[in-house]
Amino acid sequence: MTPPRASAATALPRIGLLDAGPLDAITDVAGVTVGHVTLADGPVQTGVTVIHPHALDPYRNKVPAGAAVINGFGKSVGLVQLEELGQLETPIALTNTFSVPAVAQAQIRECVRANPETGRALPTVNPLVLECNDGFLNDIQRMALGDDHYRAACDCAGAQVPQGAVGAGRGMSSFQLKGGIGTASRRAPVGGARYTVGALVLANYGLLQNLVWGSAPIGASLSAALEAEARAAAAGPEKGSIIMVLATDAPLDARQLGRLARRAAAGLARTGSVYGHGSGDIALAFSTAYTLPHLPGAAMPAVALVHETLLDGLFQAAADSVEQAIVHALWHAETVTGRQGHCRRALRDLLARAAG
Repeated sequence: MTPPRASAATALPRIGLLDAGPLDAITDVAGVTVGHVTLADGPVQTGVTVIHPHALDPYRNKVPAGAAVINGFGKSVGLVQLEELGQLETPIALTNTFSVPAVAQAQIRECVRANPETGRALPTVNPLVLECNDGFLNDIQRMALGDDHYRAACDCAGAQVPQGAVGAGRGMSSFQLKGGIGTASRRAPVGGARYTVGALVLANYGLLQNLVWGSAPIGASLSAALEAEARAAAAGPEKGSIIMVLATDAPLDARQLGRLARRAAAGLARTGSVYGHGSGDIALAFSTAYTLPHLPGAAMPAVALVHETLLDGLFQAAADSVEQAIVHALWHAETVTGRQGHCRRALRDLLARAAG
């Protein structure tokens, strides 16, 4: 079967039948905000992205969370305790592989600043930093990110979410093109209620020949449209990763959120991912429907959870919003040249060339 020409798929695909929220972003879940700091200076093409579940102190007002490790080729901090306790107690930070320790330290320092007895009279804090390797475009050995960048990303967090080659996504590659940050949301009927699921992805994975664009397998056609130099740079096995973060206002517990996180893999697979050997594919889901108090003297919330048999709508929303977020990451990314002249082409540029 001959693959369809890329010119037949030059529009931005709309994934699924569920309605999106007004922003079509993870921030359609009330209270969630996102901030970026981007470094774009010659060989330094990197950044940090921070997701806040609410405006309160997350150490004292934790939210339930679950994670799914689809392929564990990654160097994240904080997942072990998250899986054990089922809660977040810092914002979620995304960055490059070698900046994980620095960003984790920045999270610890922020918690100590807000809660001076952390690690003394109070328990230690569990930083949560997830990563992808941006070393093709970024001189990752410079370890250019520090406390000030993390703090600035927190300070600028808001409901509007820039996408593409921004924040942690600045140096990322996806399908051997320019990848980065993407976000989307879907609203699902659940029983007599209606809940929102929002996704944010850090897309840094995939082989171009495998790319499926809104159900159209266009990767082979796009490969033929690459210049010889770019085609050579795109050769070789997949060595990327993807981080997928899901937020919802549905009242779910940590176990149910782990189930929701696993459905991110359905959206990821639709784009042409095979979860390659060198790809770290990690999903995390949290709920904003209630908070869990830090201090043992405070009462635990009495929450009426969504019934297990009514989760399918949320599962559909998770798969669709992840796929749409990946599509948005590719669509909004610009061509970037970085370390040693390495270049990743923007998908839209390549689509235009293939259609011409």
